[in-house]
Amino acid sequence: MVTKYRFNRQEFAGSLGDLGTILPIAIGMILVNGLNPSGLFLSVGLFYIFTGFYYGVTVSVQPMKVIGAYAIATAASSGQVLAAGLLMGIILLVLGLTGAIDFIGKYTPKSVTRGVQLSTGTLLMAQGVKLMMGTSRLQLLHKMAEPYLRVQSIGFMPIGIVIGIAGGILTLFLLENKKLPAGLVVVMSGLLIGLFFGTKQGFGKLYFGFHLPQWMPLGIPLKTDFIFALFALVLPQLPMTVGNAVIANADLSKEYFGEKSKKVTYKGLSITMALGCIFSFFLGGMPICHGAGGLAAHYRFGARTAGSNFMIGALFVLLVLFLGSGILTVIYLLPMAILGVLLLFAGSQLALTIQDISGRADLFVVVVILGITLATNLGIGVMAGFGIAYALKWEKLNI
Repeated sequence: MVTKYRFNRQEFAGSLGDLGTILPIAIGMILVNGLNPSGLFLSVGLFYIFTGFYYGVTVSVQPMKVIGAYAIATAASSGQVLAAGLLMGIILLVLGLTGAIDFIGKYTPKSVTRGVQLSTGTLLMAQGVKLMMGTSRLQLLHKMAEPYLRVQSIGFMPIGIVIGIAGGILTLFLLENKKLPAGLVVVMSGLLIGLFFGTKQGFGKLYFGFHLPQWMPLGIPLKTDFIFALFALVLPQLPMTVGNAVIANADLSKEYFGEKSKKVTYKGLSITMALGCIFSFFLGGMPICHGAGGLAAHYRFGARTAGSNFMIGALFVLLVLFLGSGILTVIYLLPMAILGVLLLFAGSQLALTIQDISGRADLFVVVVILGITLATNLGIGVMAGFGIAYALKWEKLNI
C-alpha cells in the first residue's frame, strides 16, 4: 500500500523545486509593493499545508504571475495588490460554488490545455535563463545580477552565469539520484554560496523570538484601489488562472497521480485558491494560486506525495514564527541563479507534456497559443486558442 504522506530526502527535495517561481515575485512584491513579509510567507506556508492535507497529493502554491509582474513593473500600491487578491478570491469562489468552472473545463479542448502547459513551461524556462543572466525584473530593479552576493564576476564571466552552468550540470547528474536528490543538493549548495560570499543583508537585525502575524497589517484598500485592481490586474489574470491553475493543473495532477488525485477537480481548485487569496488578503500577503508549472517543478525534483507540501509549508511557517520579517534574511542567501536553475528544469518538465499531441490541427493550436503568449500574455493566448480550436472543427477549414 502506497502511503499518502512520505517524509524523506526525495520529498523534501521536491518541495523546494518551485522556489524559483515563488521567491523572485514574492521578494519583488515585498520590496516594490510594500506587502507584509511575515503575512506573505505565512499565508504561503499554511496554504501548502492545508491543500496538501485536503487533496492528499502534491499540490503547488504560487503567486498569481500576471498580477505580480504588472504590480512590480508599475510599482502598484499595497492597497491595489490586496484589492486584486480579494477580488480574485471572490470571483474564483463564485466560479467554484456555482459549478461554472466545471462547465468551462468540460468544453476546453485538450489542445488548449497542452498549449497552456507548453506556454507556461516556456515562460518558466525563459525566466530561469534571465535569472542566471541577471536580466529578470527583480535584478534590473537592483541594477545587479546577484544583489545579495559580494562577488559579481569571476574574471570576465558574470557570477550568475557561472553558478547557473554549474547548477545545471549538477542537476543533470543528480536528477534520478535518490540518495542525493538534485533539488536538495542545488538549493543547499546555493545557501552555502550565500553564507560564504553573501552580503549578509539583515543579519545585524536578526533575532530569534516568537513572532505572531498581524491581522490586516496594511489596512483596508480604498474604493479606487478596487477599481484599479479589477481592470489592471484581475481581468488580465483571470484567463491565465482558469487555463493554467485550474484546467491544466487538474489535468497534470491526474497524469502524475492517477486515482489518488480524485479531489483535484476544477471546482476544488477554484475554491481552495479562493480561500487562499482571501486568507492572504487579511495577512497582507500576495494573491496566491495553484499552477501546472509549480506542480511540474515539485514532481520533477522528487515530490510524489502530500508530504512534500507539509515539509515546505512547515519550513515557511516556522521561519515566520521564529524570525518574523527576518525570514527575508534567510531567503537572501539563495543566489538568483540557483532559482533560475530550478525554473529551467521545472519549465522543461511542463513543456514536455505535449508529447501526447499528434494531430496536425491540435499541434497548430498548441503552437499558436505559444506564439501569442510570447507576443502578448497567456490570458490572450488562452482565449485565442479556444477560438481557433473550435473554428478548426468546421470541415471547411484545414491546416
